[in-house]
Amino acid sequence: MVDDKIIGYRYLTETDIAMMNVIKLAESSIADLVAEVKDVPAVDQRNIAIARTAFEDAFMRLVRAVARPESPFE
Repeated sequence: MVDDKIIGYRYLTETDIAMMNVIKLAESSIADLVAEVKDVPAVDQRNIAIARTAFEDAFMRLVRAVARPESPFE
């Protein structure tokens, strides 16, 4: 028997899955924008890298807000 639950995560509802897919689509659009700006001549690549990291963190936190994984530290 295969357990379809990921260790440390609750079962996701259809609504949870739909919201996470909306988040992932928005993340993809932002990633495309970051790549487009990165290719503009003379832009500050350091700030692009900082923005990319901030976006990665923000989208990860949105997904975690929906998924609500258990914390092994609590």
